[in-house]
Amino acid sequence: MEQIRGKLSRRSALKFLGAAGGGLALASWTRGGRALAGTQDSAKPLETFTGPGANPHWNSVGPYVTEPQKAPLILLTDRPVQLETPRHYFRTVFTPNEAFYVRWHLGEIPNSVDLAGWKLRVEGNVNKPLAFSLSELMQKFKSASLAAVNQCSGNSRSRLQPRVPGGQWGNGAMGNAMWTGVRLRELLDAAGVKSGSAQMQFEGLDTGAGPKDMGSNRFLKSLDLTNAALDDTIVAYLMNGEPLPMLNGFPVRLVVPGYFATYWTKSVSWIRVLETPDDNFWMKTAYRIPDTPRGTTTPEDMKTGRVKTIPIERMPVRSFLVSPDGSSKIPAGLGVTLRGIAFSGYGKVIKVEFSDDGGSTWKGAELGEDHGTFSFRSWEAAWTPKTPGCYSIGVRARDEKGNVQPDEGVWNPGGYLWNKIEKQELVAGKAN
Repeated sequence: MEQIRGKLSRRSALKFLGAAGGGLALASWTRGGRALAGTQDSAKPLETFTGPGANPHWNSVGPYVTEPQKAPLILLTDRPVQLETPRHYFRTVFTPNEAFYVRWHLGEIPNSVDLAGWKLRVEGNVNKPLAFSLSELMQKFKSASLAAVNQCSGNSRSRLQPRVPGGQWGNGAMGNAMWTGVRLRELLDAAGVKSGSAQMQFEGLDTGAGPKDMGSNRFLKSLDLTNAALDDTIVAYLMNGEPLPMLNGFPVRLVVPGYFATYWTKSVSWIRVLETPDDNFWMKTAYRIPDTPRGTTTPEDMKTGRVKTIPIERMPVRSFLVSPDGSSKIPAGLGVTLRGIAFSGYGKVIKVEFSDDGGSTWKGAELGEDHGTFSFRSWEAAWTPKTPGCYSIGVRARDEKGNVQPDEGVWNPGGYLWNKIEKQELVAGKAN
């Protein structure tokens, strides 16, 4: 994998972290380090608000800011921290750590971790409660690596009509990385799960006031112990071969391939085996979708109070055209290469197509290297605008389970599951 060659090995990471010889506070940062940054790629500044119509831009709108360990990213909110990745970073399959989007749920997030005292605790309905330091996680267990897309449940929320509350993300609340860590099942085997257990609960280091009177000041997420996704889940201590940035969950975070990022607990420090289903706010009330095809409904139906909801889980199939991005004219009659990415939480992407005539006809694109079922898959296609004019390029993907992107949007009160075919306007002009 070209994008992560030359990064830290597990042994090098141990030395870098200083874990073998005792702990240290690492990745410390404070909000005092934030600075405003100019817009990227000489782009003209965007408006500060779009609405009530759908956001017409690929990304959300807002100022660029720099946080410690981060490149300039688009600021949605600063408490809790929400930062979006600009479009040009998706030209490669693996998203650079410094450009990886950020989304926390509570206002008080860790700005340093003292590795001398930090432990990952496995507790609850187990035979032997355990606690592991970072060095023990790295030394006692065989490492596992996999490429997986991390996508916020509300990615592309600013497309929904009518608009719904929440961070008005464009398309950049996602990223792909090579994650290295310990298989979750091995940690459970070491602790010994008792019979009669129902779910596994995860908690990180963030705290603070959530929605008022909801008991939401701790961010807790759970999965059934019988969920097959747990077989692929790892507790990751490396991201693209390097220690995780503080804002992306240092020292370790949960990686649940194929699932939305709400389950990818950052700075995970407690894993609890529960005897009964978890009914805390973040499971019972938040991050739920209508139990309907594609999780879509209407505002009118929601008002009746009769729409059954279920926890959000896997990511639907999606694809994006990354370049060209429409910022400049393309000479008519000259060929260009369309490039982008695709992924699915249900299975490997096996086909990407594009259309330049409003979806009347579709042409196949060439898929890039296969980095695994849950990774971004790059694609490219040769295209020539034959005459001057405006073209709308649509892109759709298919996964190995037969899921294909539709040309209809969704609506639900959470602003989740958007995967409508993306379209990019390109202008072709006369060549000089």
